[in-house]
Amino acid sequence: MTKDESAVTVVHTMNVLAIDTATEACSVALSVGGHVLARHEIVERSHTERLMPMVFGLMSEAGLGFAQLDGYVCGIGPGSFAGVRIGVGYVKGLALAHDRPVAAVSSLATLALPMLDSGAECVIAAIDARMREVYLGCYRRGGDGLPEAMMPERVCDPAHAPVVAPGLWAATGTGWGRYAERLRVATRAEITRIDEQALPRAQDALTIGLAQLAAGQGASADALTPAYLRDKVALTLDEQQALRRS
Repeated sequence: MTKDESAVTVVHTMNVLAIDTATEACSVALSVGGHVLARHEIVERSHTERLMPMVFGLMSEAGLGFAQLDGYVCGIGPGSFAGVRIGVGYVKGLALAHDRPVAAVSSLATLALPMLDSGAECVIAAIDARMREVYLGCYRRGGDGLPEAMMPERVCDPAHAPVVAPGLWAATGTGWGRYAERLRVATRAEITRIDEQALPRAQDALTIGLAQLAAGQGASADALTPAYLRDKVALTLDEQQALRRS
């Protein structure tokens, strides 16, 4: 059996729960012996109220208890400060309680995966970060078929997004829904298709995280931290006034 075949076998025998709450979506997925169950809802700011019922609903549907899980996958952002904290805190609590490893997955990489799976060569994923900024990441398909970052993820003014490499690009995420023209000009990307409403789905985070866990790359829950990318939640009054004047 090859190394890749061994990893696939491990994945198909694992029970893993994945969560992503970094955006207005509350998304959970559960892999049970290779079979995936998933729930995805647009909840705006109601993650606290919806997350536990969604998780317990999946666990009940699968007939599993948390002690039967082999690990967790957590979308660590970037995204809403509150949303990211809720998901990371919830996963950390469960993983610590049952001493299970956690695979930390970028919510931008999660967003890029469906485009890569549908044949895109490269993807620019952008999440609306409010405050006239976007969270942005650029990816290509790695040798394992999963998103491979082509540059560090960042938060930036759409007009100051980095120029990307020549080639055909797909675009995805709410950042494109709000700032498509500015991002096109700044990145100089030749965009072949775009999904302006896409949000990260836990099922895609699960695909990325399962590969990490199967390779023994899961980390202790103690090491799980959010990827905020910026350190402020809101503009000051002076900054708000300046934006209104502009």
